[in-house]
Amino acid sequence: MATKKKTTSRPRRATGTKSRRRASQEVRTEMHHKRSGKHKIKSRKQAVAIGLNKARAKGAKIPKKGAARKKK
Repeated sequence: MATKKKTTSRPRRATGTKSRRRASQEVRTEMHHKRSGKHKIKSRKQAVAIGLNKARAKGAKIPKKGAARKKK
């Protein structure tokens, strides 16, 4: 009798992918607003911070700045 070939499972998607997508979309929008002059943003970092803040306000689970930085 032939042995059954064990199928390899697909790698699992990382949790929080949807949140990351939502956050990146918000950051992208803010960068566009910065370039077009809609906001008086002085730096790229400010645009990223505003985008992440808006994503958090909409319910995306994004870690705080300190939590992301303290990883070792």
